Amino acid sequence: MTSTSLPDSLIATLPGVSYTDPGLFAQEQERIFEAMWFCAVRASDLPTPGAFRTVEVGRESILITRARDGSVRAYFNVCRHRGAKLCTEESGQVKRAFQCPYHAWTYDLTGKLVAAPNLTKMPDVGRTEYGLAGVAVREWLGYVWVCLAEDPPPFEEVVQDVVARLGDTESIEHYDIAGLEVGRRIVYDVRANWKLIVENFMECYHCATIHPELTEVLPEFADGYAAQYYVGHGAEFGEDVRGFTVDGSEGLDRIPGVSADQDRRYYAITVRPQVFVNLVPDHVIFHRMYPVAADRTVVECDWLYLPHVVRSGKDVSRSVELFDRVNRQDFDACERTQPGMSSRLYAKGGVLVPSEHHIGEFHDWVQARLGAQPR
Repeated sequence: MTSTSLPDSLIATLPGVSYTDPGLFAQEQERIFEAMWFCAVRASDLPTPGAFRTVEVGRESILITRARDGSVRAYFNVCRHRGAKLCTEESGQVKRAFQCPYHAWTYDLTGKLVAAPNLTKMPDVGRTEYGLAGVAVREWLGYVWVCLAEDPPPFEEVVQDVVARLGDTESIEHYDIAGLEVGRRIVYDVRANWKLIVENFMECYHCATIHPELTEVLPEFADGYAAQYYVGHGAEFGEDVRGFTVDGSEGLDRIPGVSADQDRRYYAITVRPQVFVNLVPDHVIFHRMYPVAADRTVVECDWLYLPHVVRSGKDVSRSVELFDRVNRQDFDACERTQPGMSSRLYAKGGVLVPSEHHIGEFHDWVQARLGAQPR
């Protein structure tokens, strides 16, 4: 099936192999996730010097920590001696240094090689030259972003100024995402290709079918066109809805910076390649995807609230439950779709209806990143 043989109402998707081929996935890891700014961890996950997390970015394990001066540092999680993985745990705390469990090469929090067996007998070994290999780091929205590229693209141009739906970083700043605190975190292990998850988030053609709770709160989502926001537009809460909760009941304390025209509205933002941000008046839902394989993606989702809401122990369960249900409904749909990508029927792909045509631009972007000509 080619785009020229389709009626005007339909455009072609990517072929099924784009969602199943390990070779293509390896290219995506190299040319997308290892080349672009990647949202790795919440900065508050590194509360003190020596706190660390390890994150898979493309094909690489990256060690992220906080140095003694309070700055965030990121390194390839690889010992410079014989290549052993330096930190084998996903998170933890060290006092002053990281020590390789193989030959005890030891690095301080700035990455400098500070000790190794018989190191004093090797005066020609540079402590900095043979220190940990660093990775570019930026902090934005309270998250740590890393870039593995030797020459990272300008963060302001490719991240802050490129938001696929809201299109306005000033509007995002009204929510003071960096000043919020994590009230709940849920990690989902999704047996589906990362692009299926992005495509699902970008459209609402499915909303009336699989999201009954969401369409009760956001009635315009039921018509299937709601996801095609123009700049500055958000979906309005239903007339009888009091908060962004599973039953439409009262929410929590409103974020002070939220403007009057943003109140009682839901905004959804895609930050390529692997972040979704959902904004409502009293909290923010922040998704980060970690593509693991062609058919597997780990999604870490944070529910962020005003600090006093979290510290007071207020019940956030009704707001968490709403989007937890949405997530599980979406991911279940993606997992039902993944096997079809291997079907001979999907060898040339499927089709996008008019309310999904903007997904075609995402497909073109992926193809361009891989060096292929847009369809």
